[in-house]
Amino acid sequence: MRVLYLLNISNPDRLSADSGWIFADLLAPALADAGAEVTVAAPAPAGDARCGFHQTKVPGTKYRARFSADIDELVALIRAEKPDVVVANQIEEAPAIRTALLEAGSNALLAGYCHYLPFSFTGGGQLQLDPSLNDAALGRPVLLAFAAGLAACDRVLVHSSTAASWVSAAAARTTLDLGGKLRVVPAPRDERLVRDPATTQPTSGVEAIGVYNHRLYAHYGTGQFVDLARGLAASGTVRLRVMDLFGQRRAERKGLDDSPEKMRDQLAALPHVQVVSDRGDRVRYKELLAGAHFGIAPFRPGCPWSMSVIDCQGMGLPVISPRLGWLAEHIDPELCFTTTADAVALAERLATDPEFHALHAKRAHASTADFTPALIAARYLEAVS
Repeated sequence: MRVLYLLNISNPDRLSADSGWIFADLLAPALADAGAEVTVAAPAPAGDARCGFHQTKVPGTKYRARFSADIDELVALIRAEKPDVVVANQIEEAPAIRTALLEAGSNALLAGYCHYLPFSFTGGGQLQLDPSLNDAALGRPVLLAFAAGLAACDRVLVHSSTAASWVSAAAARTTLDLGGKLRVVPAPRDERLVRDPATTQPTSGVEAIGVYNHRLYAHYGTGQFVDLARGLAASGTVRLRVMDLFGQRRAERKGLDDSPEKMRDQLAALPHVQVVSDRGDRVRYKELLAGAHFGIAPFRPGCPWSMSVIDCQGMGLPVISPRLGWLAEHIDPELCFTTTADAVALAERLATDPEFHALHAKRAHASTADFTPALIAARYLEAVS
């Protein structure tokens, strides 16, 4: 099977902070191991030496990534690669890709991966636009472009059952029935970030560290995390390690949303909070996780998946989480909270109750066992066959 993987990269200056790129970098070699011929078309290469690479332009902004597909380039690429399957990692581009397939005379299957959902649903079933894609009231056009992408695909791949439910509900609102198109294919875990908790024991007598390794955008609910950080600082039981995953971002990105820089400064000013950077180095990232006691999930309402949560769990770190989206589906109910006071109590218990911590460290690690690249590649190929 010849697979052409079309990958948008939002942050080429810090690839380690781009979950789409990490996903492709882990998946492409596993697909090759399974016998597929893979070419990645992206601003930066992903995979290994067995994977082909076609360099594309950096889209500049998240809106250009959705509305500026180059059909001429797509036609030329499809004719050159002669794929059996084309994967659109930016699903809003699927209508343009379908047009290019038509012009190129290709019968390739088109699979759209819903890596990022521009909406979420409340517990009462109300659709909410993602505020990160609603500048200048562009949220509804993005939503309609997303629905058009769903309609153009032969397969629609999502990360989780929560995402499948949301995507199906959003599609139905545009009178689109996904029928047998929909498949759940989680993202692979990074095998470099796997540690059996049975081989490690928290250091006694040392203040416990809770790690927050998520993007610091306001729409990730970082303001709520700041409130939690204040509560944990007041408790005196836990220190916090906050990851600055982006470093210095391009002016185009900061111009659309400068909240990560603002949130980083707020957190750095709090007592018992350490803001650290992995400098784009996965070895340093692993060391920073390994020195922590537990993880904290993001407060992002529209969360269909979190690679950062899986990173923590693969390292045997229990993760405490608000009851939101996929987080409530995946994380042990005993570690989910509703209020800041509940979250502080959970963090303190993980810091002071070795038996409770050991139990949830084991459960966290086990929850990632089905996400190895080999297993996910097999699911991926089954989904597009």
